[in-house]
Amino acid sequence: MSILVIDVGTSGVRGAVVRPDASVEHIHHVPVLPDTPFPGLVEFDAIAIADAVRQVATRSLADGGPVDAVGIATQRASTLVWDRATGQPVGPGLGWQDLRTVGTCLELQAQGIRIAPNASATKLAAILDIADPDRARSERGELAFGTIDTWVAWILSEGELHITDASNAGVTGLIHADGSGWSPHLLSALRIPEAVLPRIVDSSGVVGTARLLDGAPPIAGVAGDQQASLIGQSCTRAGQAKATFGTGGMLDQCLGDQRPPQAARGPAGTIPIIAWRRDGTITWGIEAIMLSAGNCVEWLRDDLGIIEDAADSSVVAEQCDDSGDVWFVPALLGLGTPVWDFGARGTFTGITRGSGRPELVRAVLEGIAHRGSDLLESAEADSGLPIDSLRVDGGMTANTVFIQALADACGCPIEISPVLEATTLGAAFLAGMAVGTWTGEDDIAAAWSPRSIVEPSLTVAERDAARSRWLDARSRAEGTIPELSGIDF
Repeated sequence: MSILVIDVGTSGVRGAVVRPDASVEHIHHVPVLPDTPFPGLVEFDAIAIADAVRQVATRSLADGGPVDAVGIATQRASTLVWDRATGQPVGPGLGWQDLRTVGTCLELQAQGIRIAPNASATKLAAILDIADPDRARSERGELAFGTIDTWVAWILSEGELHITDASNAGVTGLIHADGSGWSPHLLSALRIPEAVLPRIVDSSGVVGTARLLDGAPPIAGVAGDQQASLIGQSCTRAGQAKATFGTGGMLDQCLGDQRPPQAARGPAGTIPIIAWRRDGTITWGIEAIMLSAGNCVEWLRDDLGIIEDAADSSVVAEQCDDSGDVWFVPALLGLGTPVWDFGARGTFTGITRGSGRPELVRAVLEGIAHRGSDLLESAEADSGLPIDSLRVDGGMTANTVFIQALADACGCPIEISPVLEATTLGAAFLAGMAVGTWTGEDDIAAAWSPRSIVEPSLTVAERDAARSRWLDARSRAEGTIPELSGIDF
């Protein structure tokens, strides 16, 4: 039973057909880039996303034939509001990176409410303040709020479905900590009428039909991108973890039915997440976040001009055996887990007259790898569950020097995903469990077949020494801009 997957990322929309053997075929992609009208503001065109969804779905189905279900994976927390009668957005959508509501988040802290500006909550309030300042239209049910998964389901169902799955609802900042539903307290604090909110549904389960598509296949799987990547790499058992290395980096660990004890950020800097919900039962997880990963390689290419393309970073780094005690901290946008220092900045230490192009490039790749180790160690600390091996996907997994450095920094085997972007496969697994392509989480676990496994090459003593040197460099990067370092969400 084949699955059509619609995967909406930050920079575009991808359609693909996933077969029962977990092969991903007939991939089509349409770029849809966000707009940055001013620094800190990130907006997107929801109509352009809807058009792209129609295009990739039509093309993938034309190439791949009929499917038995549809799965949806999307960027999380990006926020839009539209008119239910016309289906037209009331204004630009606000991307998850948008920071215009930082002031509101700080004001809420005075009320004992901690919401980060990347969550949907304050973005929704900001849109309503402009489009419906007295909330009259919202109260009458004329307006609808959605994250991107909500919008895609609305488009595919031709306006019949106004839903979000539990994994996406969990990062809006508007639900109870136990995942049981929307929080009246938080809605009241932000003047958000419940009538604008979508219905929260299972991540795996038939929720309606994609009337837009030939054959009207059922929509049976919905998840946020990182959660989809977690299950897409078959991390269905407690303790298993994956990391995605793209522009930034995310490490997610499955906790099973064990709900994280912290309602917000854990002592080691991880964030509790709803990994997915199936048959009304939540599978929990935690997430560790790296703000800068692949964008550091882009910096080497686009701004410093010392490599011609991203693949060159591996070739250049191989020209030296080690970095010559040069260390790089990838904090171009601050540091996430574990320290959460928005005032930290990128730092090189140990540069000498003998430090050349290969040493600097290798130091950048190794610095990203050490940040990966930060995320792994934080997840283990907050969950209490060891990570015996780490599964990875994303663009940087093609970089052999980086992957070896990651294995050395983490001190465990690195298992490389058979597909570059596991989000598509995860959405297919969720939809497929609902319609019988796969029987359940155990079936998904058995489907894991890494493209390759990279073992650590350092001894324990060598790894400990490297970690110590790098952590010293990280401490020097912290607090570069004290005013930003003092902000905490």
